[in-house]
Amino acid sequence: MPIEAPNLRQVMNIADDFGLELTPDDAKSFVGLLAGIKASYDRLDAMVEPRLEVRYPRTRGRQPADHENRYNAWTFKTEIKGAAGGQLAGKRVAIKDNICVAGVPMMNGSRVLEGYVPEIDATVVSRILDAGGTIVGKTVCEDLCFSGGSHTSKPLPVRNPKKPTHSAGGSSSGSAVAIATGEADMALGGDQGGSIRMPASWCGIYGLKPTYGLVPYTGVFPIELTLDHCGPMAHTTRDVALLLSVIAGPDGMDPRQINVHTQDYLQAIGQGAKGLKIAVVKEGFGREDSEKVVDETVQKAAKEFERLGAQVDEVSVPMHIHGFDIWNAIIIEGSTELMIKGNGFGSNWDGYYVTSLMDAYARGWRSRPNDMAETVKMVLLFGEYARRNYHGRYYAKAQNLRRELRAAYDKVLETYDLMLMPTMRFRATPLPEPGCSREDYVTMALNMVSNTCPFDASGHPAMTVPCGEADGLPIGAMLIGRRFDDAAVLRGAAAFERRGK
Repeated sequence: MPIEAPNLRQVMNIADDFGLELTPDDAKSFVGLLAGIKASYDRLDAMVEPRLEVRYPRTRGRQPADHENRYNAWTFKTEIKGAAGGQLAGKRVAIKDNICVAGVPMMNGSRVLEGYVPEIDATVVSRILDAGGTIVGKTVCEDLCFSGGSHTSKPLPVRNPKKPTHSAGGSSSGSAVAIATGEADMALGGDQGGSIRMPASWCGIYGLKPTYGLVPYTGVFPIELTLDHCGPMAHTTRDVALLLSVIAGPDGMDPRQINVHTQDYLQAIGQGAKGLKIAVVKEGFGREDSEKVVDETVQKAAKEFERLGAQVDEVSVPMHIHGFDIWNAIIIEGSTELMIKGNGFGSNWDGYYVTSLMDAYARGWRSRPNDMAETVKMVLLFGEYARRNYHGRYYAKAQNLRRELRAAYDKVLETYDLMLMPTMRFRATPLPEPGCSREDYVTMALNMVSNTCPFDASGHPAMTVPCGEADGLPIGAMLIGRRFDDAAVLRGAAAFERRGK
């Protein structure tokens, strides 16, 4: 349907928003000029838009019954079979519900996307199917993926299978639970502030945030272009490495992918810990919100690496303490511009835009903004405030400082193969009560990211490795490696996983 040309009233309103002083005659003149631009848009509207190929037959799937969804981990159950053979033959793979799977409804955890059905498969989905995997469903994620807790998804909170009264972590909450309960062998998650590693840690599984750009984000709902990551989650390091082997590498459509190179991840997991040099980062421990039992358990894991033949030393990275503040300005202002005002995809980047998703989401959130999570509303309010009053200065400053943060980690990794610290500084917390205060709701969604989010800003690969439990609640140690040396991270994780075997 051709677009409508702007009328006199609309031109005057836009001018007023930007402080342009137009007389009625001025506005009438611009109406005529803009009508000429409309003709080009009409021709564009008549062109056929290229769409990513959908290669495997599937049905819509179904919403699971309550008895099939004890922990509220699934939005839709499916059985989409891929190629007859391949690396993932026989593997059941769950897909986080911010990732497009053609023909299967997608909510991204939010009521504002109710009813949307993608017509394309994300690159990572196509690669899984090409490798013979079977997609067994879409997993619940937090509202627009903006929470490290599991209570913001709509309509129900995701419950931790280790203790159902407690948070499963977010935002890839359903993916972590589907693996922890054995309902999937592996899953895809997304990570802009820790959203793969946090739920993996609290549910006692393995989750890797790959090097920034290693895995294409094409067909995945963005939050902030410079922070977006997609990656594997599984019961074992081998399955993490296997899934990464399938999904990693450039696709030619994602500008996040610059000078990407892959490795033999499966070969790396058999090399053992002997000869690895591991730096235990002092600033990852002993903070105001750190639980003593978490710090002690991760320190024991460091000692275990020594027993396995690694050199383990404590180092200081003072810049790590400032990682949260750098990340915070980037994600708040960046996501306000891209995820909210930019209707999910924004502009000024040369990649694949899912136009149907942009349109559905724009119509949803702009007509129903009150249905967004309190976390998203908070980000919108502060992000827009910062832009209107400080004109992007702090976003730009944070982007400049992220290079200092990256350099601080790179300096350590010139000498060491890996860094180590707790993934989460405390164990899973109780889910907030229904009707809790907005302050509690937001705090319990965002108070756990301080160790994870700096590596979204720096781009280094980071993986959570189960290393113990206390009172039935899992504790994860995080291994961090050089950019595009995800193999070393997997090597360390696999060596620790095999200890005593």
